[in-house]
Amino acid sequence: MIDKISSIKERYEELQNELSKPDVVNDMERYKSLSEEMKKLSPIYEKAAEYEKTLKDIEEAKELLKDEELKELAKDELKSATEKKSKIEGELKLLLIPKDPSDEKDVILEIRAGTGGEEAALFAADLFRMYSKYAENKGFKVEVMDSSVSDSGGIKEIIANIKGKGAYSKFKYESGTHRVQRVPTTESQGRIHTSAATVAVLPEAEDVDVEIKNEDLRIDVFRATGHGGQCVNTTDSAVRITHLPTNIVVTCQDEKSQLKNKNKAMTVLRARLYDMYRQKAEAERASKRKEQIGSGDRSQRIRTYNFPQGRVTDHRINLTLYKLDSIMEGELDELIDALTIDEQTRKLKEEGF
Repeated sequence: MIDKISSIKERYEELQNELSKPDVVNDMERYKSLSEEMKKLSPIYEKAAEYEKTLKDIEEAKELLKDEELKELAKDELKSATEKKSKIEGELKLLLIPKDPSDEKDVILEIRAGTGGEEAALFAADLFRMYSKYAENKGFKVEVMDSSVSDSGGIKEIIANIKGKGAYSKFKYESGTHRVQRVPTTESQGRIHTSAATVAVLPEAEDVDVEIKNEDLRIDVFRATGHGGQCVNTTDSAVRITHLPTNIVVTCQDEKSQLKNKNKAMTVLRARLYDMYRQKAEAERASKRKEQIGSGDRSQRIRTYNFPQGRVTDHRINLTLYKLDSIMEGELDELIDALTIDEQTRKLKEEGF
């Protein structure tokens, strides 16, 4: 840890020196790049300075122990400084964990009804409502990009954009299969059914993140479908984009404007491609790890919602909470915090701390 701190301090001071040079100040692109790097290192640099001061305080307190008149005071100061040292060491270790570059990004959230027919569609709708409330609690904005409803008013599939600083860092643990155990409203004999819905959380990609060539796209337009009445489009406003190299298909028909639907579809396509490339790179880096939380493995059953017992179990960290009602109202902090701590613990081990 000391070696890492030293190298970061050295780099930070190099950046300070570079940013004071006239040729750098006059080169806005370079100045911005170096400033951003310095901003990222700043929390570690400041915490390292606090750590060094604490080490100095410990040494001074040890010296004072030799003075009989100040011995009792020195003991208190030594105890306080030693406790502070342990606390700062923990904070420094967390700061030194490599950051996920996607953490600050907006999110593309995709929810699809799985096994269980209409009950699965109703559960998918419940999940979307849960995530929407959680996003609202965090000050994030939710925009539905495409959706398909079931006959009972549930959701067959929904794609939404969640915008807000750090949205991906909060939602990234939700990718996977969510299972529900409850008595469906259509069940006359009170039997508990098990249904499922899948959730995919993708960091929204920018143009600079993913290069998409026009010749790699097939764009089809068609008339949007609906339940009848005035809501059915009479123009070919719906858009289907196929990325030919990967065969990824994205459809968007929520907007009445073909251009708006195309832009939304491109946003989803860009996010899916970015996530595919990111996961491929992560898999290569983590080939020796058997499991990883937040990896986006959607085939894994990650959580069970048991309504009769009022409990939610996250199978990845063996955490069970008897707070189903509040969780379904979007109070996910306890679950998300536990998953975050588990990931941090794993990364600390990987870094040798």
